[in-house]
Amino acid sequence: PQEPAKPAPEAPPAPYEADLLRLSEIMGALAFLRDLCNDNDGTEWHKQMAALLEAEGVTAIRRARLAGAYNKGFRGFELTYRACTPHAREVIDRYLDEGRTLARNTASRFGG
Repeated sequence: PQEPAKPAPEAPPAPYEADLLRLSEIMGALAFLRDLCNDNDGTEWHKQMAALLEAEGVTAIRRARLAGAYNKGFRGFELTYRACTPHAREVIDRYLDEGRTLARNTASRFGG
């Protein structure tokens, strides 16, 4: 009997993989925190993540890693915060800055 075919090995990660994973985690955190703090744009962060998955989720494994990072960001704050606090606002501001910087630097270094 013939052995089942093994899946092709995944290509090495892109040089900006760590940045995309961090950006995904930030988007998940913002999706939760922005709605918690009545900014009411959590669905926009979800849409941004869907766009990232569409553009960068070229394999099932990569999609799972990116989605996992998003979920980690969302759930991490979901477990911690029940109400908007000054610290939650501080996290939002910090993550907005970090996300902008990551997106800008990744685009300028790797095109896109």
